[in-house]
Amino acid sequence: MPYHPSAEAQKLIDRLVGDGSAEEPWAGKPLPKHVAIIMDGNGRWAGDRGLPRIEGHREGIQSVRAVAQACRKLEIPYLTLYAFSTEHWKRPRTEIAALMKLLRDFLKEEIPEMLENRIRLDSIGNIKKLPLYVQHQLSKTSRATKAGDMMQLTLALSYGSRDEITQAVKKIARKTVQGKIKESQITQELV
Repeated sequence: MPYHPSAEAQKLIDRLVGDGSAEEPWAGKPLPKHVAIIMDGNGRWAGDRGLPRIEGHREGIQSVRAVAQACRKLEIPYLTLYAFSTEHWKRPRTEIAALMKLLRDFLKEEIPEMLENRIRLDSIGNIKKLPLYVQHQLSKTSRATKAGDMMQLTLALSYGSRDEITQAVKKIARKTVQGKIKESQITQELV
């Protein structure tokens, strides 16, 4: 089923790629090959409007769809969304549960759209920390879209730069203790 953006999401698309009424804002200009977005402020957006935080997250999904559509129109092949950081685990359990349900539903509902637009879904982060039902749907959606060759959509989930560095250091330490890496082999490139 084709995505029909809300009025607010359509305004975002029009700002990004133009509305067809004038010269496209990016015409003749070099475009990035990869766009990465930190999804932040959905809860505040809802609070500013007197809505429950989860409504902000639902609207955030509309923005994700709008940005993905804009990237497709502009032929930007890589889109990364930092959707759920390691810091988000500190939120109230009810909010986390609602976010995980939204994520699962998004992953399930977007398969036809991703297939139609040849979008491949990938993920980064500590996926094993996510609830099993989210892990299963993430895996299912990734498998279903693996042939996508027009855009790679990467979701950063349970992801944080400090956590990534910590995990890398622990891995290097384990390999050093096991004798697989010597101290002299630990370089910036390895880390």
